[in-house]
Amino acid sequence: MSGGESWRWDAAEYARSSAAQQGWARELIGKLGLTGSETVLDIGCGDGKVTAEIARLLPKGQVVGVDSSSDMVRMARDVFPPSAVPNLSFQIADARALTFEGEFDVAFSNAVLHWVKDHSPVLAGVARALRDGGRILFQMGGRGNGADIFAVADDMTTGAAWAGFFTGFDFPWGFYGPEEYARWCADAGLHARRIELLPRPMKQKGIEGLAGWIRTTWMPYTARLPEDRREEFIREAAGRFVARHALDADGNATVGMVRLEIEAEKTAR
Repeated sequence: MSGGESWRWDAAEYARSSAAQQGWARELIGKLGLTGSETVLDIGCGDGKVTAEIARLLPKGQVVGVDSSSDMVRMARDVFPPSAVPNLSFQIADARALTFEGEFDVAFSNAVLHWVKDHSPVLAGVARALRDGGRILFQMGGRGNGADIFAVADDMTTGAAWAGFFTGFDFPWGFYGPEEYARWCADAGLHARRIELLPRPMKQKGIEGLAGWIRTTWMPYTARLPEDRREEFIREAAGRFVARHALDADGNATVGMVRLEIEAEKTAR
């Protein structure tokens, strides 16, 4: 999922490094309480793995996955073609400019919407896309997410070796709390039933695993750098983090992630 950025997602690399996101998604899917006949919109479907899991729970329903990355959508369509999963389809779409009208019972999104700074157009589009009584279940990075590792990024981008590449750099993610989201839901005509921050530590296998995660999610940083220096930056960031936060007994690097989880429903106007 992207929001009009100048970089491109590496779909194959993401598929290799997104185990934590997949785990969060499976936990979130369990909270949907699907009966098997719903029509579901998955916002920021990525490589389609999570969307396909939802489709398997809907023998009489349909799922549409949308993502603004053409590479991600292409991979999802290749891996999960209609011949294999007939109740599943994928479209290229920006979460801030959804064009659906009253088509869905559920809007779902996992580990995506922190890439969007302004959520008002997202929620307005979701409200239009839902039928009356339709509901949303979203999870994304929330207030305090990755504070320790982004402190490493701050040190690097303001340090002498790298600062020249980051003049005017703006932190690309929106990590919000319940107060903001309750207001935005109300403005969109969505009644918030539950909004909470949830600690979700993320484990990556040593420096290599951490570097892989940085490689696939820190494009706003690496896109600022010459190609021949990107790997140096990634390795330095992973090394600095592990120097400050030692690997555990199993050789894992643990990053303190925080998720913002939202359940809301569309009220009839």
